[in-house]
Amino acid sequence: MENGAAQPVIVAIDGPSGTGKSSTSKAVAAQLGLSYLDTGAQYRAITWWMVTNGIDIDDPSAIAAVAGKPEIVSGTDPNAPTITVDGTDVSAPIRTQEVTSKVSAVSAVPEVRARITELQRSIAAGAEHGIVVEGRDIGTTVLPDADLKIFLTASPEARAARRSGELKGADLHSTREALLKRDAADSSRKTSPLAKAEDAVEVDTTDLTLAQVIECVVTLVEEKRAGK
Repeated sequence: MENGAAQPVIVAIDGPSGTGKSSTSKAVAAQLGLSYLDTGAQYRAITWWMVTNGIDIDDPSAIAAVAGKPEIVSGTDPNAPTITVDGTDVSAPIRTQEVTSKVSAVSAVPEVRARITELQRSIAAGAEHGIVVEGRDIGTTVLPDADLKIFLTASPEARAARRSGELKGADLHSTREALLKRDAADSSRKTSPLAKAEDAVEVDTTDLTLAQVIECVVTLVEEKRAGK
């Protein structure tokens, strides 16, 4: 490597909700000086726009017809990631239960996935020091040539406990049911389902602390960089 500079590295981190994906991805990117992209937030953003504009979420053709309309901009600083739709900061409203309950349906529409995938690829291509991209189909569909692919897993119980810790006052049983329902929807959709890439490294986070997961992923990235 000329001048001893580290090569830009593209890291794909996939897995279902509640595995610690976001916390891990942000921390790893911050520690290694990489950009960071939360692709789930982009799908939430387009879902929020559909809901706000009264689009019928049960009608895929209605969703497809307007998939190109909202302008979604993602800030990639891991210490302060931002997301706007048509210039409006939507980082808070996209986390509501209303958006969460509808994001799988909107994300399953092929035109939505094509639009968001294109956006994700252009952001990754423009990251000069490299980037950590987290989602559900990054290693399989969005960035199949990523330098390193990681698939985070955890038991449904561990994931529900983490999620209900995030959702204040949420009941553990209903959180677990909602997670499993969303997994089933995301894993069975025809377009870019949630799946582990064949060349991904699986990390089971059930019995690990967040710090241990971060350390594990940082080590994997550093090994990959060193071997380039």
